[in-house]
Amino acid sequence: MGARGEGWVIGQFVIGAGILAASFVTRVELPLWVRLAGVVLMGLGALIGGLGILQLGRNLTPFPKPKAEAHTLVRTGIYGLLRHPIYSGLMFGALGWAVWWESLLSFGLALVLCVWFEFKSRHEEAWLLEKYPDYAGYRARVKKFIPFLY
Repeated sequence: MGARGEGWVIGQFVIGAGILAASFVTRVELPLWVRLAGVVLMGLGALIGGLGILQLGRNLTPFPKPKAEAHTLVRTGIYGLLRHPIYSGLMFGALGWAVWWESLLSFGLALVLCVWFEFKSRHEEAWLLEKYPDYAGYRARVKKFIPFLY
């Protein structure tokens, strides 16, 4: 998947493009309240992912491998609740998008994206453990994608 994890990034963009394109096929009718729950999920995803991006600051990189230079481990703010808030935000947003557009294919691809991020995060965490010896303790205290649950 590349020295910095480039393949993981390309894969998530391909899946994301599929989610967007599939929005116009395999539509099912859902009650308005379910569709509005999709909007809530998209908003929650935008909030969580946006906070993750802002709080990473100069540490932000598109690749799962941490920067070699003065990269610091962020453990405060949203990172005190989730180890991977950007991934969480993208997952919530993708699921919400699929529900709003009433697309079974988009929903299926959003689930594929969730699995993709599970495996991507495992590789990323191996790199984080190499770089930060205290990452193991952080990982034991803070959930991966869903606060207090997972």
